[in-house]
Amino acid sequence: MKSSKPDRRRFIIPSFFFMILFLCVLASINEVRFDNLLRFGRCAFANTTTNISHSISNEVVDEQAANSSSSEDIRILIGILTLPDQYHRRHFLRMIYGTQSPVGAQVDVKFVFCNLTKEDQKVLVALEIMRYDDIIILNCKENMNKGKTYTYFSSLPEMFNTSEDPYPPYHYVMKTDDDTYFRLENLVASLKPLSRVDLYYGYVIPCPSMDPFVHYMSGMGYLTSWDIVEWIKDSDIPKNHLEGPEDKVFGDWIREGHRAKNRYSAKWSMYNFPEPPTRCTHELWPDTVAVHLLKNQEKWIRTLKYFNVTDNLKPSKLYHIP
Repeated sequence: MKSSKPDRRRFIIPSFFFMILFLCVLASINEVRFDNLLRFGRCAFANTTTNISHSISNEVVDEQAANSSSSEDIRILIGILTLPDQYHRRHFLRMIYGTQSPVGAQVDVKFVFCNLTKEDQKVLVALEIMRYDDIIILNCKENMNKGKTYTYFSSLPEMFNTSEDPYPPYHYVMKTDDDTYFRLENLVASLKPLSRVDLYYGYVIPCPSMDPFVHYMSGMGYLTSWDIVEWIKDSDIPKNHLEGPEDKVFGDWIREGHRAKNRYSAKWSMYNFPEPPTRCTHELWPDTVAVHLLKNQEKWIRTLKYFNVTDNLKPSKLYHIP
């Protein structure tokens, strides 16, 4: 009997320690499972929240994109045909057009000339392109009435037709000169009610005529829809008739190709500068779309002052302009 007590003690003590160890292991396992369960719950909740957030975010972005969509805006390319050496004129015109922001339109103004022929042109024009990205250099020899206008229009589809951009890249394409001032807000307003296909727009020549279906539009600035630009590229009619006064030649293409069933004469919102007076001039007036023959700075300044182009100059302590 006495000898059985120590044996029982020896059995109870190890059993007790074994039980404690077993409980610790069990608790650890349960803790791991519980932590895993918590982690799984957090991940599931996070994923759900993230998906919801992404969904809401995408809906907000889509709604913002829809609200700010400019798909109905008129897209216009204005090509100013000029010469490579006309650096000062280009910088001046950048100010003229860069301070105009017509509502409801995207208007891109580009300067257009033929291949560079001088070393200084290759450096200075390259710097302009790097800074402003508003120059088109055509593969041609510089000229006025021997095909430059054809090269301009026929080169545009390959330059601008891409799968990434909307089609057409521009609803309208204009050819104008560097002595013409366009008031972009009025130009856009005059285009809004017009067709975006098969359109020919400008100032009808001869000066007394008001019929856009007779003769042609003046080279001061005429505009056509993108489908006619593509027709010029593909048709043999322009290719076989390149030489002559470029605006008259363009009108010949339109007539011979039976194009431009939609025509619009912007006369007398487009006109030559009042001095010297001719049958193509009249005084400056508020409804002007374009003024032509601004051959010197004095005429430019008189025109810009008449239209109060600096009225939006913000007051500042940095300058005083009475």
